[in-house]
Amino acid sequence: MKGKWKQNTNKKKGNEVLEKCLVAVDEFIKKNAGEDDGENDHGLRFVKKKSRKDMRKETRKFKKAKMKNYYEGNKSLIEPPNEELEKHTKKKRLKKKKKPKVDEEEVSTSEAPEQPNKSKKPSKKVNTLQESRKIALLEANEQEDREIKKLERCLGLNKRKNKKSLPQSFVTDGLDYILGILDSGSNAEGMYDEDEDMEMAKNNFEKLEQSDSEEEEEDGEEEEEETKTPEIVTSGKYVPPHLRNAGDDKRRAELEKMKRTVKGLVNRLSEPNMAWISGQLEELYMSSSRKDMTDMLTEVLLSACVSSALMPDRLLMEHVLLISILHHAVGLEVGAHFLETVVRQFDEVYKNPSETKECDNLISIICHLYNFQVVHSVLVFDILKHLVGDFREKDIELVLLVLRNVGFALRKDDALALKELICEGQRKAVDVGTKFQDQTRVRFMLETMLALKNNDMRKIPGYDPEPMEKLRKLQRTLVQRRAGGSDMKLRVSLDNLLAADQIGRWWIVGSSWSGAPMIGEQNASKESEGKFSAKVLDLARKQRMNTEVRRNIFCVVMTSEDFMDAFEKLIRMGLKDKQEREIVNVLMDCCLQEKTFNGYYAVLGEKFCSHDRRFQMTFQFSLWDKFRDLSSLPSSTFSNLVQLVSHFLQKKCLSLSILKVIEFGELDKATVRFLRQLLTKLLREMEPEELVSVFGRISGIPKLGMLREGLKLFISHFLLKSLRSQGAAEQAEELTERAKVASRAMEAKEVKLKL
Repeated sequence: MKGKWKQNTNKKKGNEVLEKCLVAVDEFIKKNAGEDDGENDHGLRFVKKKSRKDMRKETRKFKKAKMKNYYEGNKSLIEPPNEELEKHTKKKRLKKKKKPKVDEEEVSTSEAPEQPNKSKKPSKKVNTLQESRKIALLEANEQEDREIKKLERCLGLNKRKNKKSLPQSFVTDGLDYILGILDSGSNAEGMYDEDEDMEMAKNNFEKLEQSDSEEEEEDGEEEEEETKTPEIVTSGKYVPPHLRNAGDDKRRAELEKMKRTVKGLVNRLSEPNMAWISGQLEELYMSSSRKDMTDMLTEVLLSACVSSALMPDRLLMEHVLLISILHHAVGLEVGAHFLETVVRQFDEVYKNPSETKECDNLISIICHLYNFQVVHSVLVFDILKHLVGDFREKDIELVLLVLRNVGFALRKDDALALKELICEGQRKAVDVGTKFQDQTRVRFMLETMLALKNNDMRKIPGYDPEPMEKLRKLQRTLVQRRAGGSDMKLRVSLDNLLAADQIGRWWIVGSSWSGAPMIGEQNASKESEGKFSAKVLDLARKQRMNTEVRRNIFCVVMTSEDFMDAFEKLIRMGLKDKQEREIVNVLMDCCLQEKTFNGYYAVLGEKFCSHDRRFQMTFQFSLWDKFRDLSSLPSSTFSNLVQLVSHFLQKKCLSLSILKVIEFGELDKATVRFLRQLLTKLLREMEPEELVSVFGRISGIPKLGMLREGLKLFISHFLLKSLRSQGAAEQAEELTERAKVASRAMEAKEVKLKL
């Protein structure tokens, strides 16, 4: 009973306290609101509890209203829907990770006006719900503060000395105004210097509101499928489709990166690391665009090698050696593009003379391209003829530079063309040289030409072939390793390079060209008809020269003054690959179709064989085809073939190894007759010393062992026995002695190996 009485007493005291609080709150509201609001006083006690959805909507509306006031620059503040909650949140943020202790009396007092006059039990439930919500909000705020500090550490903002101002990165990214909006009590004044920026901000805010309303209306609906309908551009300049990617930042960044890589490799270029750098550039060619890579490499190399001052020869040789290696390893387009760029730049600088050494550097690069087997001697001779034709002081200086760099190489490749150039230079010196005040340079040029003519290196001052030979040896090693040592010299003239845009780049395999038709397609027949007589053209048709190339070769051979004139004209035609092989085919046909043997074709063929080994191989393959058809050849053709082969063997244009395709175990009558006539002619017309040199060329070669045995057997059984049976004793003895000399010459190296 005593406990129950105490409980009733406590309940009465609690009810009295609650009633006093309610009376005090009503009086306070009446004083502030006035008598007009008296009717709604008791409505505060019966406030309906809002759902979480309604509270989120009110919060969004409040934020939008606050943002709008901020953008519009209004200083009037909008009160939050729950000021007590905001004050409580600000107080708790100042404390460090301490859970707040909520006073039950304050909570009950603050919540009392919102609760109806009910019993004590439901008010406790409401107080507990509000308290847990406050605690959850405070914990969320503390978690947000920890996340902000973590992000500050990641961005490095916690190390800044001046923490009052914003970092420059925030201003650059446009985040300064967002932080200003989030700051409580701030407005948009002072953030925009011009009215246009303020209008833009208002428009952005209106778009934000419009997008939010559209998202709320379209929530839950399916999105419509997008069509292929073109966008309507209301403003801006029209850009054509082929120029829309011209300013692509990504491509520009890739090209800049490629340029830095190539420049870094070229700057480290030297003889010891030549193989490594060329390998790195090959990998770049495989992983990048070949055109971009070639353009970039040409630009970097020319910027390193061409300047107003005279560059060292060693530097130029190493850079050109790199081009030569890539020319053989990657493709012809590397050396062709570099060569065309250098020649065009040389032509431009040469036409606009100056006191700089840029022209000297460019012509030295062309000479080294010839030294490293990138370009043929045709281009160098064209440049020399052009310089000798003008014959100015600068031309004489450039001629001396070319002759010092590649003079002896030109003499080895084409001695006749160099001789003609020297004669032309001497005539120009006699005619024009007297106009120069200083005759020293002209005299020095003539002395250099005379030294080249006599093959005297000692009379050329400053001539040192050792650095070039050393780099050539390195080039042969790297080129044979990558490209098998194949001949990839560009047989292009100076006029072809300068007129590449008009006639096309025919020297590059697979190069595209969209200009006028090439020479030889439409107007070639008219040009050939105007160049050669109708009689010669009719003869070409009778000889079955069915293609334009074969017809032109035939007409040149038939209308030339001598074999040297024909050789020069055929070389200047600039034929390549299959077209070049037609020269040998036409010469063979003309030689074999003559009624009697004409030595003109043999001497001309000898000149081509001494000019380049490619012609030797072509003659060899052509002769092998004739050896297979010996039984079907007419007597005149058969005799001419014996004479032609004998001439080639005596002049050492070809070796006796061309007979290795003949099976000596299965000889027919035509083959026996051919070998008997050929060997008899060799043994009779050649001296013993010459026989030793001719037959000794096949000695000591293991693969030609069957050929040597077959020739010795044929000479002893078919050749000498037939001569003895014919009764010519003196001729038989002479041929027997020479046959013994030939046999000993074929066994000479084998005996040395055995010893």
